[in-house]
Amino acid sequence: MAKLVVVESPAKARTISRFLGDGYAVEASFGHVRDLPGGAKEIPARFKKKEWARFGVNVDADFEPIWVIPAGSRKHIQILKKALAGADELLLATDEDREGESISWHVMEILKPKVPVRRIAFHEITKTAIQEALENPRDIDLNLVQAQESRRILDRLFGYELSPLLWRKVASGLSAGRVQSPAVRLCVMRERERMAFRAAGYWDAEAEFTKDSRSFTARLSRIDGTKVATGKDFDPDTGALKKRSKALWLKEEGAKSLVAGLDAQPFAVTSLEEKPVKRRPAPPFMTSSLQQEANRKLGMSARNTMRVAQRLYEGVNGLDGLITYHRTDSTTLSKKALGEAERTIRKLYGEDYTDGWRFYATKAKNAQEAHEAIRPTNVARTPDSLAGRLKSEELRVYELIWKRMIASQMTDARLLRTTVELTAKESGGEEREAVFTATGQSIDFPGFLRAYVEGSDDPDAKMADREVILPSLAIDESLRPDSLEACGHETSPPARYTEASLVKKLEAEGIGRPSTYASILETIQARGYITKRGNALVPTPVAFCVTILMEDHFAEFVDIGFTARLEQILDDISNGERDSRDFLNAFYFGDDTSPGLRSRIHDEADSIEYPALNIGQDPKTGHAVVVKVGRFGAYLQMGGNGSGSEGQDADDRVTAPLPEDTALADFSLENALELLELSKRGPESLGTDPATGLDVFVLSGRFGPYVQLGETPEDRNAEKPRRASVPKGQSPDEVLLADALHWLSLPRMLGTHPESGEEVIAATGRFGPYLRCAKETRSLTADDDVYTIELERALAILAQPKLRRGQRAAKALRELGKAPGTETDIRILDGRYGPYITDGEVNASLPKSASVEEYTLDEAVAHLRENGKAPKSRRKKSAAKSKSKAKRKTKAKAKSKTKAKRKTKAKRKADD
Repeated sequence: MAKLVVVESPAKARTISRFLGDGYAVEASFGHVRDLPGGAKEIPARFKKKEWARFGVNVDADFEPIWVIPAGSRKHIQILKKALAGADELLLATDEDREGESISWHVMEILKPKVPVRRIAFHEITKTAIQEALENPRDIDLNLVQAQESRRILDRLFGYELSPLLWRKVASGLSAGRVQSPAVRLCVMRERERMAFRAAGYWDAEAEFTKDSRSFTARLSRIDGTKVATGKDFDPDTGALKKRSKALWLKEEGAKSLVAGLDAQPFAVTSLEEKPVKRRPAPPFMTSSLQQEANRKLGMSARNTMRVAQRLYEGVNGLDGLITYHRTDSTTLSKKALGEAERTIRKLYGEDYTDGWRFYATKAKNAQEAHEAIRPTNVARTPDSLAGRLKSEELRVYELIWKRMIASQMTDARLLRTTVELTAKESGGEEREAVFTATGQSIDFPGFLRAYVEGSDDPDAKMADREVILPSLAIDESLRPDSLEACGHETSPPARYTEASLVKKLEAEGIGRPSTYASILETIQARGYITKRGNALVPTPVAFCVTILMEDHFAEFVDIGFTARLEQILDDISNGERDSRDFLNAFYFGDDTSPGLRSRIHDEADSIEYPALNIGQDPKTGHAVVVKVGRFGAYLQMGGNGSGSEGQDADDRVTAPLPEDTALADFSLENALELLELSKRGPESLGTDPATGLDVFVLSGRFGPYVQLGETPEDRNAEKPRRASVPKGQSPDEVLLADALHWLSLPRMLGTHPESGEEVIAATGRFGPYLRCAKETRSLTADDDVYTIELERALAILAQPKLRRGQRAAKALRELGKAPGTETDIRILDGRYGPYITDGEVNASLPKSASVEEYTLDEAVAHLRENGKAPKSRRKKSAAKSKSKAKRKTKAKAKSKTKAKRKTKAKRKADD
């Protein structure tokens, strides 16, 4: 007999098995083993006719949930049951948070064990932590289970009641979510700020000085004692100076006049201030700060960060768990970790870099997840020591966690900030007195900066850690500038959220919990509410229309404070301070203070109109121009019913598709009127193509304005005419026939492939210019011109391995030359897992002992011959998989036929 230990994942099971040895069997539940029904097929037959069955929750009987075992979990349950049959004790070792507690409870409910059941939990997967957990078992915390189940039921009711309404009033396939909808609204609110923003131009001056061979820059700060206006002095909604600002708004003429008056004038040092400053290190990571910093410094999404952290937590490549549990809102460190950090700092940096343990207060209102910060399980295990055993992204995340934790226990950084004012008097004219300010910073003692510098979303904050050393100066010292010039500036709109800054905002507002941030970000992008432009999160027209509908009819459900209060209530349930069923009843059916979700939706549904975003009025007609969402995406409408203007009928209505990649804050009324005018005019010929005799038209579609050769056939099945997009930034009204014919010259046939005999085509598509040969495609590089590229160059690009979308091409580190006796180029490239050698067909990692700069062509050729492998082909693997699947199906079909024949024979025999 053995003790059965159940964990969530097979990776975690493998790591734990190494520590437990004989007497224990470790199996994985593979995540959640039960859930609410995912669709009508999963609803048990006895409930199907019930009105509430679609929710999977009996709202009429104390919100009793229907728990079903998903098809994918059934085989895992059988394995667990079989393992339990030979066990004398069941140990539930899932993660110590609400979700982990819920998984353990569901496993117990399904298995119905007749042996003793104990719950064990640990924050790190190490031998010591597991041994301590075994020595201190506990019972399942039913309060945590109730909080998790309440959250699941709450989200199901919210989504299943509101989502169908969005399908009817906005577009099919949309979803509403208790946390998702407020997150989308935050992005929409930021975009509205950008739409309302009015840029302001302002001027100042900049002087360059040199002293003791050291140059420094000073900027104009005051004129005759009055502060010169900077960007912070302007109202973003009006572009004018803020009402209470007493700053001087310097215009171009005034700035240039001042510079001319100061030319050749001496500057005197009139103020010199040196101020010692201390900087404290940031606390160790919790979930939100890890996601933010990984996004800023490593460019990783929240989802990918958590995926990598999960691997580090469970253990990889034969290593035990490398970090503590990564879903936490605590910044606390254990005494064991504090002691290890202190010893490591002394060893690596010296005695001066530690002066005792540092403790950090958790800012979260109720830190209810794992009650320790994210840290290395063994602080002495440095990133360098793991360099050969972890994948690139694993090592980078581990290094981030290790450095942050070490830095959090190091001494303050001591800086010396210097501010110098230099004053000059304008010659002739007004004789104004101008004060220029220069600031410098030197690091007196680096402290924690030796190990780690925290990232920031604010560009100005990123400069705070840079050393800027000013030369030695004295009061009344006279200097003449090397250069002096007037500088023009323009205020910038509020920055869009990035994944990092949105997580920070969600955390600050109390929306969501550590385990939900990644899924929130993934969902709002997958549902088409948010698109990414670089790192920026840009709300789509769909996001605007859904937010308008929610604000107009269900304002409390997207109110930031309301959402945060729901999170607090769930925390109260997890602490046993609130009854979950009373809460769900009040939320869904209402109470004395407010109506519930059900009555709100049923009362409002019929009166809700299709939401529209008004972006302005046509100055000629006075008709409102609005953005709506229809079956085929977002579109513009002016006039007609529902446009927002009175006295109009459907005959006045003009519509035009809104280009899919439109960011509404960057889309002006003038842009909209241009597209509507183009749509109103209909196909307008630019002239005739001399080669075909067909007319060339400028039209507008889902992906923006485009040119077309010939008319669109009425028969949808007929061959479509040749089309080409109008380049971004070019007005359709400015398109000439020559431009259109140039764009329509694509696709170009470059020639035939010497091996396959297939045509090689150069074309442009939704994701830019590309090459096509049979089923093979490759994107062109920025250095290649789709209109001029030759066959030889195209063949070289087609010979390169295909990259996944968003994957960068491997950077060439060194060209070694051609292999002896061949025309094959041998190169060293920078790959995802480090430098590697390639001849275009075969790759091999560069030996760890080798130097990129010193590696020779002969060594590379020999290394490729002995160790080279062809890159894996996804297509071949997929084809093989499909072939295997088809083979299995054929086999199963044959087996089924044989079985049927046997039954028929048996029946006949019985009849005889």
